[in-house]
Amino acid sequence: MLKDTKKLILNHKIFRVFIIPIILVSTPFFCNIQDAKAGLEFQWNQNDNYRKLKWFQKENKRRFRNKIYFFLRPSDRKTDLLKINLAIPKTFKSTLSDEKISFCKVKIGGFESRTKCLEDIPADFEIKTDESGIRSLDIYPYSPIPSNKDSYAIVFKIVNPKKSGLYQFHSFGQSKGKSFSSYLGSWTIVID
Repeated sequence: MLKDTKKLILNHKIFRVFIIPIILVSTPFFCNIQDAKAGLEFQWNQNDNYRKLKWFQKENKRRFRNKIYFFLRPSDRKTDLLKINLAIPKTFKSTLSDEKISFCKVKIGGFESRTKCLEDIPADFEIKTDESGIRSLDIYPYSPIPSNKDSYAIVFKIVNPKKSGLYQFHSFGQSKGKSFSSYLGSWTIVID
């Protein structure tokens, strides 16, 4: 009888040592982890000329009101900019109007602070659509955007498109003293 009791106690200790940690380790796998955000962006044709620009959006669900910040940080601007052109993807079917677009000096948020516009930059906005349906946005600030330590943002207040997917916006900037625009970088927006 004493041997049976010792075996039972030994089996109980083995159970606690091996089985309970397995249950504790495997518990997170049974939880709903669909909202996990990956910190990885994959490009099919990785190109040396491609520059990834930072962006922030308040809501990424389809058909939701959204505020998208397209950042132009100091490292993205080498010279003063007279004009900024934003190429909007053809598949990004959302209503854009001059009233819902703004350009501002921005404070980029992080863990402890929120992203917010500090100062509106007066500018003219022109939305163009060519024959193939490709839209672009031209921004003409009243004074050139300096290449200083401040960050700037193009802000869209829109309703997200009906279709989910990845939408890549390309930006071009016309530098002071030049008659053509050069590539600044691209933003890849995700709508779930």
